[in-house]
Amino acid sequence: MTRTDQDTRILPAYAHQAMSYDSDTSIHQPWRQRLVESLPLRAGDTVLDIGCGTGLCFPLLLDRVGPTGTILGIDSAPEMLAVARAKAVTNGWDGVRLVAEPVETAEIPGMADAAVFCAVHDILQSPAALDNVFAHLRPGAWVAATGGKWPAAWQVPLTLFVRSLHAPYVRDFRGFDRPWRLLANRLEDVRVSEVAFGGGYLALGRVTTTAEPPRSAQPARRW
Repeated sequence: MTRTDQDTRILPAYAHQAMSYDSDTSIHQPWRQRLVESLPLRAGDTVLDIGCGTGLCFPLLLDRVGPTGTILGIDSAPEMLAVARAKAVTNGWDGVRLVAEPVETAEIPGMADAAVFCAVHDILQSPAALDNVFAHLRPGAWVAATGGKWPAAWQVPLTLFVRSLHAPYVRDFRGFDRPWRLLANRLEDVRVSEVAFGGGYLALGRVTTTAEPPRSAQPARRW
């Protein structure tokens, strides 16, 4: 299978199991909450939810940007977006817009004030996806990411648990030691915190506003 084929195929967990995705990943909800809380959002902001899936971050983001804000959810899995769309209709989330395309080629309208990457390791390892997202972020826009990562090498039982937990949702574990690496190269004032005993992370930074190289990510600290 070519690299291109790997990047476009939909994993079974995002297709056949879309209806159970919310319950299957409920263990991650506290990290979604922390992800959104880390962003200094304002009423009326536009936020890109990259790899939005079933829209689990939508209500959290809408609480922050208010009725005048917009959430643009981008995902390539039609089954996941069908669930997200049903939620938006049922809950009257008028500020939610959905784009059913791979992030690398998605047509993103306008410019956004922030972006979130929640448990989307493969997207974070794709320079083409990041190119497209950052082309639609305003200078100084906030970017936050969270997901799994390899814990310290000596934590063998935790490493095995992390692999089993994330295997259904990751097609390639390359870069899983520092999933935020490519993201940090495009941001300034980057802060990375370890969560879940080192089996996860939360990264936060801003789109570079000057011509100077962005600062390196600060050493991780444990929560």
